[in-house]
Amino acid sequence: MEDQNVRGGETVQTNNDTGDPNRRKRIIVWICSLVAVVVIIGLVVGFVIPRLADMAWTSNTMIAVYIAVGVAAAAVGAWLILRRTVRTRLRMQRIMKLDPDINDWLIIFNWTPKILYAPTIVASLLAALLVFLSESGWWLFGSIPPVAIGGMWLAVFFLNFLIEEYNISVKVLLIILISIGFFLLWLHLLNWVTGFLRLFKHLALSINAAGYLLVGVIGLFTILISWLRGLFYYIAITPNDMNVQEGPTESGEQISREDYNSRIDTSDFLERLMGFGKIVITFKGKNREPISVLVWGIRKKAQMLERVRAKFAIDQVQSAPFRQQPPNAR
Repeated sequence: MEDQNVRGGETVQTNNDTGDPNRRKRIIVWICSLVAVVVIIGLVVGFVIPRLADMAWTSNTMIAVYIAVGVAAAAVGAWLILRRTVRTRLRMQRIMKLDPDINDWLIIFNWTPKILYAPTIVASLLAALLVFLSESGWWLFGSIPPVAIGGMWLAVFFLNFLIEEYNISVKVLLIILISIGFFLLWLHLLNWVTGFLRLFKHLALSINAAGYLLVGVIGLFTILISWLRGLFYYIAITPNDMNVQEGPTESGEQISREDYNSRIDTSDFLERLMGFGKIVITFKGKNREPISVLVWGIRKKAQMLERVRAKFAIDQVQSAPFRQQPPNAR
């Protein structure tokens, strides 16, 4: 009896410990909200109220302020109303971590193929910085010609285009490199190498800093949209089943582990060098198309998927409490 009471006390303590983080989060949220309210009130008292008489309430600036305040209020109201009903990928990860019956699980979502242009996005932002420094004549950057920056950016973009557009395996990559080597050797035998390389001078590309920055911002915005979509459209794989989530609420489909198979596709060598690969879900029903998911960190994801598929989860059995019979009972 004493042993059972101790175990019961441990269970209660564990449940209380599990609830402590949620209580701390609520306290932090309320404190941050209170600080934000105090800051807003201070700004209103310090800057808005003294200038009320000089403000043109129907000016374009004030109309823009009204629109911004309305959008912010609508966003806050939508969050307060839907925060209990929205089921995101991050929330599902927390649920999986707290589930005592599931030790191995995997949650994936499909990145847009445009994320393979990440080197071009980084090159665009660096090119914008270099062009800005070159135009300002700061230190050694003033001697860098814009044409050289444009040529390097074009080379990175061309390589990214090959990676995103074509499935290049190791064999195809070796064939391409050997072919280029033989082609340059043939040009060398004819003394045409210098003339061939001079042709690339006509590909001089010069873009101002704003152009490079615009390309980088558009690329980042595309990747951000893909990540936001992945919050609501994702696949949660557990040892017993697979949940295909489709939307911000509980809309989804649960598929038993016997009804689907998984496959790792890293045939694109250049794509794999960037850390990307595909997890392909095929179904036993022939009338359903396979699901191909482009994931980042394919090495870790493949190991996690192998562990999940190799196990079968069984719920922990809660033993009934032992009751000692009275001495007279037989």
